[in-house]
Amino acid sequence: MSSSKLANLVGGIIFLIVAAICLYRLLFWFPITIGGERVGQVSTFFALAISAALGLIFLRGATARDRP
Repeated sequence: MSSSKLANLVGGIIFLIVAAICLYRLLFWFPITIGGERVGQVSTFFALAISAALGLIFLRGATARDRP
């Protein structure tokens, strides 16, 4: 496995973990406050969508075959 495929695999796994955390927050609401401001559910949904998409893109890059 080349180093770029390993980096894609690690990145994909990290982004999917972030997506799982966002999904958990959407299902079992708990408050998050950053700098005195509350983070809303809409922000969490966008974080879920973006991190899941990036995770799938990175994992697809990790499983792609090398071109001859």
